[in-house]
Amino acid sequence: MLKLYGTYWWAFVARGILAVLFGIAALLLPGITLHVLALLFAAFLIVDGIFSLATSVWGKSLDQRWWLLLLEGLMGIGIGAVALAWPGLTVLAIILFIGFWALFTGMLELTAAFSLRGETAAQWLLGLSGIISILFSLILFSSPEAGVVVMAWLIGLYAILFGMVLIVLGFRLRRHNLIFSVNL
Repeated sequence: MLKLYGTYWWAFVARGILAVLFGIAALLLPGITLHVLALLFAAFLIVDGIFSLATSVWGKSLDQRWWLLLLEGLMGIGIGAVALAWPGLTVLAIILFIGFWALFTGMLELTAAFSLRGETAAQWLLGLSGIISILFSLILFSSPEAGVVVMAWLIGLYAILFGMVLIVLGFRLRRHNLIFSVNL
């Protein structure tokens, strides 16, 4: 799995940059309607899902656990497509969609982190990303009726934190890929 992640380290960095940009937009524009926020989040989910999906398909021959990224990508694309098709969903529905995506993503990232145990010292970053996602989902599930501005800030902070962890993870994986390539 380390070879798969190391080869496509840049996909983690790209996902992280997209998440940070989305988070900044949510923080700077908290007064935007939930409709616009839903469309932005849907676009982010679809692009993030495409990166995960492509990484899994390209790396299928590198690791037997490639399907974790495939599931994450399909889930992101699916939820993003639903959010694009019905942007007028209620605040509660959008918040629950985001919560389920964060919960599912967190569980898959924790699973991947545990499967990397012993392969790299950077697996804790993937685990941390999973824990952050799960905690974020629990916050959303416990208080879905919170105001749009507060929710935009929560989503923005989550996206920035999640993105920063993915960027650091991507560069750590790049370092492992360089070491792996030299050792061949």
